[in-house]
Amino acid sequence: MARDDLEGVAALAAGLDARLSEADTRLDSDYPGARTGRQPVHSVYVPADRFHAGLAADWGRQALAALDEHAPEPADLAAATGLSEAAVADALPRVRAKLAEDPVEDLRVDLEDGYGDRGDETEDTHVLAAADALVTDLAKGQAPAYFGTRMKGMEAAGRHRGVRSLTLFLQTLLEGHGSLPDGLIITLPKITSVEHVEAMVWLTEQLERRLGLPEGRLGFELQIETPQSVMLNDGTAAVAPMIRAGAGRVTALHYGTYDYSASMGVPAAHQSLAHPAADHAKAVMQVAAAGTGVWLSDGGSNVMPTGTTDEVRSAWGLHAGLVRRSLERGYYQGWDLHPHQLLTRHLATCVFYREAFAPAAERLRAYLGQASGNVVDEPATAQALAAVLVAGLGCGALEETEVVAATGADTATLVSMARRRVGQ
Repeated sequence: MARDDLEGVAALAAGLDARLSEADTRLDSDYPGARTGRQPVHSVYVPADRFHAGLAADWGRQALAALDEHAPEPADLAAATGLSEAAVADALPRVRAKLAEDPVEDLRVDLEDGYGDRGDETEDTHVLAAADALVTDLAKGQAPAYFGTRMKGMEAAGRHRGVRSLTLFLQTLLEGHGSLPDGLIITLPKITSVEHVEAMVWLTEQLERRLGLPEGRLGFELQIETPQSVMLNDGTAAVAPMIRAGAGRVTALHYGTYDYSASMGVPAAHQSLAHPAADHAKAVMQVAAAGTGVWLSDGGSNVMPTGTTDEVRSAWGLHAGLVRRSLERGYYQGWDLHPHQLLTRHLATCVFYREAFAPAAERLRAYLGQASGNVVDEPATAQALAAVLVAGLGCGALEETEVVAATGADTATLVSMARRRVGQ
């Protein structure tokens, strides 16, 4: 072939297009890129019988009161959490504002382990009351951006109750609010087979038809808390097939710290989201979710910041360290179970993004050709740099004016970079 035989080259390229067309289509379908919308920094789980209207604001007030009582000065909070006093002093005004204005980003009515088996009549009552409380908060404009319920799962012992409660919950929201809010979330726990996910797809399809909802309206999170949800009995990883079985309805993967640890035989005193068994499960989840648009969430700490000042500060230190650890490993969401945990959730998150801001902005500005630097970044790294800035903006740790000034890029450009698809 002559060097200038461009017609021949074009034929080769067309042949490659034909050979790879199915692979290209599959890549577009399976790996659509980062999901649109702001990922919450946490999910707050509250048993259904303790749920009430105005709960999010009430938890924020309790967190602020705990801060004033147990760590009134930045130095006190720095000593408790192990964060630098300068970082705490910088973040604290933002954290106080967060606790006053948007303390809970994602709120879950828990009907599973945090609630237990109360019998049908009692659970019906609590489901209806919790849904009514959410309707009240929606009407007053005080509902969190994301909220929903953790139903009982697809295990034989709980599936009938799970279906009943989920149906009642959705019906009550529809009747009281007139529609299902965009932030609605359903969490499916105790998954032990791909068939459980397939069954959840079937259930959501049936509920959409019965409730007059658009096709595909109901998505759901998978709670990864059993060995069978990490590895199938033939030794293959389970998470990716479960996402695929979700037929586009899976919105997030949540690591279930204590059920998974117990199932793996980890002694109770050593069960933690920082245990090596947890890190393995979460690494599998992370690889399976990468590029799919499915969000990841870590678990939480069961050591509550209550009691004496020393006890509260000790629990705050543990929690802040775990939040920081998750963020460093690419898990940007976790679980909170007590009002006082909101303080360290938002503090550790804010400090993390504030610390990441200056170096990320400098490198991104250089990448965009507006400054020189001693680090040459590739598109994938630039995507990660943009993503951390977008996440910091979303949770209130960063301000748009300072990010735009530091990067030379507007917010729309940063969001576009952060959501760049695989192969682009």
